[in-house]
Amino acid sequence: MQHLSKLLEIEDSQLAWVLRLGLHGLRTQLQEALKEAKTDSGQSSCQELVRELDQLLQPQKLVITPPTPPTWEEVFEPIHLELSGEQKLKHIADALLADQELLQHIGAYKFHSNNDVDLWNEIQRLLLRVPEKLAHTWRECILAEASQLGALEDKLAVQQFGFSRNEHVYSGLQGSVYATGLCLSDQVGFDPRLQVETRGGELDLLAGIVSVCLKFIDIDTCLHHALKSVDRFGVRSLNSESEKSKYVTALLDRFQRVLITTDADPAIALRARLDLDEAIHSLVYLPPCDRFSWWGKLQQEARRTLDSVVEKARDAGYQVQIRPLWGTYADIYTWSKDDLQLNIDIGGVPGEVSACLRVCAKINDEVIPGRVLFRSSSEA
Repeated sequence: MQHLSKLLEIEDSQLAWVLRLGLHGLRTQLQEALKEAKTDSGQSSCQELVRELDQLLQPQKLVITPPTPPTWEEVFEPIHLELSGEQKLKHIADALLADQELLQHIGAYKFHSNNDVDLWNEIQRLLLRVPEKLAHTWRECILAEASQLGALEDKLAVQQFGFSRNEHVYSGLQGSVYATGLCLSDQVGFDPRLQVETRGGELDLLAGIVSVCLKFIDIDTCLHHALKSVDRFGVRSLNSESEKSKYVTALLDRFQRVLITTDADPAIALRARLDLDEAIHSLVYLPPCDRFSWWGKLQQEARRTLDSVVEKARDAGYQVQIRPLWGTYADIYTWSKDDLQLNIDIGGVPGEVSACLRVCAKINDEVIPGRVLFRSSSEA
């Protein structure tokens, strides 16, 4: 390893660059092979080799060695340079905002990150809001462009959020840019604010979705809420600590009511689940996410759990119907109440529902109206 290390330390060497790329590729291949060859006799040695490669591929730290005792400014200059960086990924972000198809889903967006680590995550979170096919196409292009900069995909360098299953959301980077990705993991506990452990079944899925919502509220400044019990008159940014606190409190309260009423009368349990579903779907972006984006599908997954509660209520003798409200607003407004008209000219279709915040439900003779966000047809 002596000659490998010596060559890798030469920052302006093309040969060192080729070697680094090759070692990254070898490291990735070995990591993937380890997943499949769990009983292989060479597993232990292979793991040691991967660790040695990790050490070799660690980024070189900038060190200043002045001829005289350093000043405080000289001591902290390496840290400043490393944190500020040159934003190698900025042109990728600029390319995203030049894509007219993407802008139809994200509106007039502006990136706020001032370093590549944060910018990588901001880019990836943005793609979670657009149709998955479009997001996949852009991710492939981004990774290809990042590789030209010496930043290689790393599927293992990820932040883990507690969930009911394992799911890779987006990768991290290694090489000239080191950034973490994101995955959902059933080996990580749910957000501690939920005060719940893994139980198995549908409640774990709901706990995982609420946990993800809470985590994203903490890391994504673009999130808003439209929860009627918190504020019935508009869509509010969660950048406000006051709005954030009120919404999070309401979300946690509704989740706790679901836990408490699980074994209660089926009609009571159904009402609690409808309230939680509303809180989850009232966590929105502007413009609202596409229904077939990663975010949209996560919220739909929560809504599908209502089916089992409806069936239990019917088995108990209740006449129950639920109706998600989508399509032309003129066709559904009689089933909704306290709807919100979006004052934006992009995202969704003018005259149609942009987000179904709450389904319309009927329990015996009682009708519980739904609630939606919609765009006026006059914007067409």
